[in-house]
Amino acid sequence: MTRTLGILMFDDVEVLDACGPFEVFSVANRITTRAGDGPAFDVVLVGVDDHPVSARGGMRISVDTTIADERHYDIVLVPGGVVDAVAANPAVIGWIEKVSAATELTASVCTGAFLLAQAGVLDSRPVTTHWEDIEELRLRWPELDVREGVRYLDHGDIATSAGISAGLDLAVHLVARLVSTDVAVLTARQMEYDWDPRV
Repeated sequence: MTRTLGILMFDDVEVLDACGPFEVFSVANRITTRAGDGPAFDVVLVGVDDHPVSARGGMRISVDTTIADERHYDIVLVPGGVVDAVAANPAVIGWIEKVSAATELTASVCTGAFLLAQAGVLDSRPVTTHWEDIEELRLRWPELDVREGVRYLDHGDIATSAGISAGLDLAVHLVARLVSTDVAVLTARQMEYDWDPRV
């Protein structure tokens, strides 16, 4: 089964927040395809509009489609970065709210949790974000149970990770959960990434 996975892209997105999980899912596809099972994920970069994104540090990244696209996503991943402008965009927040209602899983990396909170996607279950932003998330949404000192939290339909490289841990974990632990282990090994399935 191939799951359609949308990664939200926007100006000032943190490169590794978005591209780290992209690489994990891409490598997992190589592993499953070599095994004769076909790709596990159809990864789609979803922009606010159809212009290339200018990520933090100036990296330019093209998108595959936009939030105006009505397609269904099985999984949506919302990375972080500098999210003030995108959090103030009603079209983006409305898109997150709408697609999350129909996904198997909505996930965030780093300050992407602020966008999930803004869209009303998070609830009383524990969440996390970058260590530097823990207190701000607590202050802005005092009803949230914000945890620190964890790499990621997965509740089945909602998952959040800590900052930047923690998105790799979450992505490999999702490969293990949605495909198999064997594929996740092979994916991490192919990437020469030290992943501990017990975390």
